[in-house]
Amino acid sequence: MRTPTLAELPPSQTGWIEIDTDTQQLRWWQGQKVCFECEISSGKAGVGQQEGSGQTPHGWHYVRAAIGKDLPINAVFRGRRFTGEVFSTPLAKANPTRDWILTRILWLCGLERGFNRAGSVDSQRRYIYLHGTPPNQPMGTPASHGCIRLRNQDLLYVFERALPGTPVWLHGSDQ
Repeated sequence: MRTPTLAELPPSQTGWIEIDTDTQQLRWWQGQKVCFECEISSGKAGVGQQEGSGQTPHGWHYVRAAIGKDLPINAVFRGRRFTGEVFSTPLAKANPTRDWILTRILWLCGLERGFNRAGSVDSQRRYIYLHGTPPNQPMGTPASHGCIRLRNQDLLYVFERALPGTPVWLHGSDQ
């Protein structure tokens, strides 16, 4: 596991999220100590900043909004709104091409102007989220449309701690 350098650490000692797209791992840090780690699934198209690319952006971000508190596990979202549906096998069979956004959403906003903020590289305008996914979706391998997919239980752990404003560092080798 690569530990960020002092220059890369967020300015506070509060909790923050590290996402490594090479190892497909998310780490929850409390100050300089890793308190939680889980597998994720980032963009199938690799990493990159460009709008419409289907790639996962790198760089420093923060949690812009936390959506879905108190909704059931497997709550289905479209356009960041709860549809009233709860994911199930019959619902999946009836909607075989849907890109499922489940349980909770942590919506990211870039902090690096010209790299992941503003213009055609703006992570927030690209709707880059951390979100839940159906249990049959692979973890530990890139398979998303650019977001960070997590198992629902892992997402709930992070969601309870990552309040709006929480720093998020997405990194890995550029592909």
